[in-house]
Formats: sequence, structure tokens, C-alpha cells
Amino acid sequence: MAGGAATARDAHAHALEPKQQPHAQEVATTTRKHPFWDTQPVPKLDEAPDSGEQGPIELDQSPDQIRQTPYPLPAGFMWSTIDPTNETEIGELYALLEQNYVEDDDADFRFRYAPEFLRWALCPPGWHPSWHVAVRASKSGKLLAFISGIPSVLGLRGRHQPLVDINFLCVHKQLRSKRMAPVLIREVTRQCHLLGTFQAVYTAGVYLPTPVAVCRYWHRSLVPRKLVDVGFSALPRGASMAQHINRYRLPQQTATPGLRPMREADVPAVTQLLAAYLTRFPLAPILTEEEVRHWLLPRKNVLYSYVVDADSTPDAAPRDAPAITQFVSFYSLPSTVIGHPKHDQVRAAYLYYYATAMDATAAAQAAAGAAGTINALRRLINDTLILAHRAGFDVFNCLDLGDNHHFTEPLLFARGSGELHYYTYNYRVGSLTPQEVGLVMI
Repeated sequence: MAGGAATARDAHAHALEPKQQPHAQEVATTTRKHPFWDTQPVPKLDEAPDSGEQGPIELDQSPDQIRQTPYPLPAGFMWSTIDPTNETEIGELYALLEQNYVEDDDADFRFRYAPEFLRWALCPPGWHPSWHVAVRASKSGKLLAFISGIPSVLGLRGRHQPLVDINFLCVHKQLRSKRMAPVLIREVTRQCHLLGTFQAVYTAGVYLPTPVAVCRYWHRSLVPRKLVDVGFSALPRGASMAQHINRYRLPQQTATPGLRPMREADVPAVTQLLAAYLTRFPLAPILTEEEVRHWLLPRKNVLYSYVVDADSTPDAAPRDAPAITQFVSFYSLPSTVIGHPKHDQVRAAYLYYYATAMDATAAAQAAAGAAGTINALRRLINDTLILAHRAGFDVFNCLDLGDNHHFTEPLLFARGSGELHYYTYNYRVGSLTPQEVGLVMI
């Protein structure tokens, strides 16, 4: 299954200030060959965006058509797997990613995936050890490359499609001349085929054949002075630091009645609320209660989840089950600050899933930008900013997918230069706008 070659979540400091060449990369890449991707079952760059019938590009393979042996590696390397439940192995993966994964163009910031974050990301219900593919040095056993796959089900224009989410493609910097990434992608594809999965979804900061959607990052400063100090953002021309800090100052208290941390007992209600909300989007996950329990219950220093419980308000009538009307979550993904004398990390919060109770009328109102529905969402997200600031985060990031465009500018998010491209493998879904995307990949 084709993984995102360099699954860059390009959300670092310099993405805070928009650049003036937003499509230069796309223009350049459509005019050159892609030796690996041109051999894969993905829409080609010279195809019309919505040409062809929606659905699988190639038929599923029978067991006797699937390669039974691993792809060959250069001399001195061997295949392995990573067990995220093993402390030693998750520590090895942390070290590989910490030194070799996504960093910004100027090498000032690098993502810092904590071991507890990686366990959460790699061990959802039904995960397969064979889909966490690694390459090691034959003599020393040192971990040198990795790619992961996890099972999921997506709603793709109304069709429920089982597939694999590909992530964390990482090759040690000293090995990047050996073209290890295509071999990793082929091997994780083979492993997925062996278990009967033939479609995938992945994201990348780079433009490949061919995105189904392109989303842009937005960033909301929570601790402006620190972000300026480390070069994550710049002081606006003509503004003093005091003015800059005051511009981004948040209230001390949240404003949404009934807002509280999500609990285990909320899982059924959140599952129903999220499912109803996500049906509005042609590309969105289909989550079971077990998956909601894994992905959305709060996890210390990893995931922060809140619900709006009508029973928590002073005039609420007694009910047998929580009356959950809104839900919101964000996860923690700090960036290491390289070479700064004072700060060693930027604590970044990333907006994850959220949902509001909407009947058909409210959904139509939201699509049309009706003030009441949109104001409730803005209030919820503003409260989320307050909670993130209270928890010690420096910046709050999101993409312009789904309904996010309703609150980014009013809540003082800055439009970034970083883009995230969504891809499907062996599945043609046609082109989508960011507002049609309901899938958030970590």
C-alpha cells in the first residue's frame, strides 16, 4: 500500500507566514516523471481530476497472485517489525523519528513524537504487527527505517471502504541515497495484501500523483512571545511585543455551558454524534464505539477531549444517559527547537475531531453559513483554545478542512504556507475541496 513518501505534516514555524508561491511545487511536479508512482495504481497526473469510475483502480488479488517473500534489500540490511507495546522497540522508533523525521526547511524545528503518542497512533483496535515494517542493520540490529499501516474504514462518497492508513515513513538521513522508501512502500503493500487489504489512504507535504484534496495549515498563537523568540512566528511590522501579546490574549474562563472532559460513559453518545456529523463529508472515517474509545478518550499528555453535556447545566432535567450536544478534541505534538539557548521545544496542539448536534436543517444552515450554528461552533473552538492555553500549549494548529473555515479568521488563526495533500491508493474518488474532507490523520 503506497505510503506517503515523506508524510510531512508541514506545520512548523515558517508556515505561519504565507508565501507568495502557493502552487509552484504543484506546477513543477506535474511536468516531470515519477518513476515509482507511475508504476502504482493511483490516478496519474495527466488524467482529468474526475475521470474514470469511482472505486478500486485494480481488482483485489487472489492469494496465489500475492508475492510470498519479502522484497530484496541492499547488502547489510534486514527486514524487521516494530512492536509498539514493547518498551525497547518503541524507544528505538522514538529515537529514529526524533532524529530523522519531519523538520522545517531551515532545520530549526523537528517533530517530537513521544512513546505514548506512538503507542496510541500505532495500536488501534485490530492493528496488525506485520504492518509496522522496519529495516535494521544486519550486524548491529540498529533501526534504520520504518513505515506503518493501521486498519480503518472510510466513508468515500457514501461507500464504506476498508483500507489501511499509512504513516510514519522514515529513513535514516545517511541512507536516503539508497532509495529505501520505495522498497518500504512495496513491502508494507505486500504485507497488507497478505491480509486482504488492497486500498490505502495517506498524506504528504509533497505533491505526488495525484492528490484527492489539498488542505492548508492554519496556526493560532497562544504564547506569542515564546513563538517570536524561537522564530516560530514574526512580530508584525509596526507592532510592539505588548501589542502582539494583547492581540492574542484569551479569556480566563470558557463560555460554553456544560463543557467538561470526556468520560468513558460518553463513548456511545460521542460515537453517534460524530457519525451523524461526519456523514456530511464525502471523505470521512467510519468509527465504531471501540475505535472511539481508543482514538477519542483523553490520554495524559497525548489527547485532550471534551464534551458539552446538557445535563451539566443548572436547569438540566434528569436523564438515563448523558445528553451530549457537542464534542471537541486536540492532540499534543511538540516540536524540538534545534540550537536555541533558552527553549528546547514548542508545545503544539493540533485540532483533531469535533462534532455538533445537527439535524438536516442545522446542517443546511451550517453549509450556508447561518450565524447561530456558526457562532456556536466558534464559541466551542474558542473555548478549546482557552483549554489548550491552560494546559500549557504554545500554539494551536488546524487544517482548513471540514467546517474549520468558519472559525479560523474570526479566532485569529494565521494562514500558513504549509499544505497537506490527501491521497488514496488503488481507489479513485475524484477531486475534493478541503471543505469536503472530514478525515484528520495524525
